[in-house]
Amino acid sequence: MTLTPEYDRLFIDKQSPEAYRSMSAAASAVAATAQAAGLDQLLVELVNIRISQLNGCGFCLDLHVRRAVKNGETPQRLAVLPAWRDVDLFSPTEEAALALAETITMLPDHHTRERERARAREQLTDDQFSAVSWLAITMNAFNRISIISGHPVRQRVC
Repeated sequence: MTLTPEYDRLFIDKQSPEAYRSMSAAASAVAATAQAAGLDQLLVELVNIRISQLNGCGFCLDLHVRRAVKNGETPQRLAVLPAWRDVDLFSPTEEAALALAETITMLPDHHTRERERARAREQLTDDQFSAVSWLAITMNAFNRISIISGHPVRQRVC
């Protein structure tokens, strides 16, 4: 029997629910850490969206763009997020968080990592730096869960 992509999917979150519950618990702890560090929910969603863009995770993009819009994010900023370095629409704190998140996601060469880390350290408090790092690590893990599982993006009526 030849499996089609639709039937070949294995939702690993459903197959191993205990492991997924542990990931969800970690994500809840990371969200609390971000809030305690004073990170705005919109910044958290921008980080989640940017990481999901870099990883090409449609399911997570759909989820986090909806959350960002619900929390007041503008269509303009969402549209230019891939070019955040080239526009003047993001705060220095958002820029530092986005740079750090991209570095954690892409793992560039040592010199680039150190430069971006130093940039983030100039703008973010220790707690914020740690929280953004954990946000990036967690979002990367969830992207991989959704990508390997082939989680579908359902058509929505706005």
